[in-house]
Amino acid sequence: MTSQNEHAGAARQEARTAEAVALLEQIRAGLAGVTLPLALPGAEQARREAAAAAAQLDDYILPRYRSLDAPLLAVVGGSTGAGKSTLVNGLVGHPVTRAGAIRPTTRQPILLHHPDEAAWFEGQRVLPGLSRIRGAPAGGEVTAAGAGPDSVSSLVLLADPAVPAGIALLDAPDVDSISDHNRLLAGQLLAAADLWVFVTTANRYADAVPWRLLLDAAGRDITVAVVLDRVPPGAEAEVSQDLRALLDREGLGGSRLFIIPETALDPQGMLPAGAVTELGEWLGRLAADAAGRSAVARRTLNGTVRTLAARIEGLAQAAREQEHAAARLQADAVAAYEDAAGRILDATRDGALLRGEVLARWQDFVGTGEFFRTLEQNVGRFRDRLGAFFRGEPAPAVKVEAAIETGLQAVILDEAANAAEDTDQRWRSDPAGRQLLGTDDLSGTSEGFARRAAAEIRAWQEGLMALIRTEGQGRRTQARWLSFGINGLGAALMIVVFSMTAGLTGLEIGVAGGTAVVGQRLLEAVFGEDAVRRMAEKARTDLAGRCRRLLQEEQQKFLERLPEENPAAAETLAAQSRALARLAENA
Repeated sequence: MTSQNEHAGAARQEARTAEAVALLEQIRAGLAGVTLPLALPGAEQARREAAAAAAQLDDYILPRYRSLDAPLLAVVGGSTGAGKSTLVNGLVGHPVTRAGAIRPTTRQPILLHHPDEAAWFEGQRVLPGLSRIRGAPAGGEVTAAGAGPDSVSSLVLLADPAVPAGIALLDAPDVDSISDHNRLLAGQLLAAADLWVFVTTANRYADAVPWRLLLDAAGRDITVAVVLDRVPPGAEAEVSQDLRALLDREGLGGSRLFIIPETALDPQGMLPAGAVTELGEWLGRLAADAAGRSAVARRTLNGTVRTLAARIEGLAQAAREQEHAAARLQADAVAAYEDAAGRILDATRDGALLRGEVLARWQDFVGTGEFFRTLEQNVGRFRDRLGAFFRGEPAPAVKVEAAIETGLQAVILDEAANAAEDTDQRWRSDPAGRQLLGTDDLSGTSEGFARRAAAEIRAWQEGLMALIRTEGQGRRTQARWLSFGINGLGAALMIVVFSMTAGLTGLEIGVAGGTAVVGQRLLEAVFGEDAVRRMAEKARTDLAGRCRRLLQEEQQKFLERLPEENPAAAETLAAQSRALARLAENA
């Protein structure tokens, strides 16, 4: 019965582990798509956090979840000149790593493991971004095939029977190295550790850089052994008491503290026998205790997952800020061009287009005396006279169309330029917008916009002519509009579309309004009042749609610079953060 229960428990644990790995792999895949491209405050730090989260998943969390029974990885880290390499040599009892006065000393990380556990480290199970170099002791120091000064992204593996089975030691570069690469590599290695052996000295144990890393360790709940090296005779009690107080204050009161007195090294650079015995025995007991190793691994793993959950939540917030910034920039561009479209349509509704050249050509077309005198006479005589005028003078109708095209195009170009300038100013007042625009000047209309605007106006005019033909398909109506000419009726309908006089004053109201009435009376005589109203409304709607489409196409020069939308990104990250928190709680 006990065996069955154990088997069932193991099966449940295996299933939970598989679910955890699946979740973590999903999160890792999603992090590859977290770009946060907009230049917002904090975005650069968030991108670094995303890279760090991905690296920690690759280097530690996923490898440890996939192989919970793998040997513990103890990373030996610390400040420049703290004696890390000398400590590692002392633990194995002979020189294996280089120690000296030239900095940086540790150019390549060296991982020492028991010979029977080589398979755990020779592949890419842990720290997959570092290539492997198999080292061999020669002349009291590790040599590595192909390990020159430039092979700094590699991990030297050294099998040594002095390393107890169940644990591996990794000699990391200085955490405060003068080499940027070494500092980053030291941080990467410490993030991949099951436990830290942190080496400092009696003179430097309060330095800021190591304490930033120790605080990170406290946040991850990682097991830390602190080695206080080079303690002068008689200072052990005072220095160790002060260091313990610091550890307690920063949440590391449970850390083991090992003292190594200041002492001379032998000709091989080795510490005296017995200097690191206490630390070696502690590591040996931990390595021999399967349950203890498992507890250390799970404690560090759970703490790291909790830290990852907080990181992912921070990325979710950064993604939300990116979405809001992109939406704000998009709204600025859309609003500017919508306002421009509104102003164009206002100009087509309020009679403003009947000023100047359009008004002059219309007056040339219909005259200002003869036809006004006929407005109070019967429609038949009015139609006859106007029809005769149209049949005899077709050219003035075309001039009216051309004047309308020119005037309307000028309004569209002017408002499109205003919208571009407005959007450019709004974007340049925003850090994200400035980044997207760079040195490009988008404050005017795009190349070819004037040509496209003219083509749309002509297409609108052609559509208006087609509308007249459609309305005049009845035989009686057709006879009427044929007698007037389609160009003349088209010109009249365009004038009716622009005939509201809210934008005109003084004499212009009388002239423009009167000439518009001429066109309207003519159209009503041919098609009837309802048909004229319907045609005018259709023509206005068609023109409004064409103007809006023109400006929507024009605003794309701004919108196409925005990053691709992923509205679910922030919520996905937030949900993953919550799932990670539950995973850590239930582990």
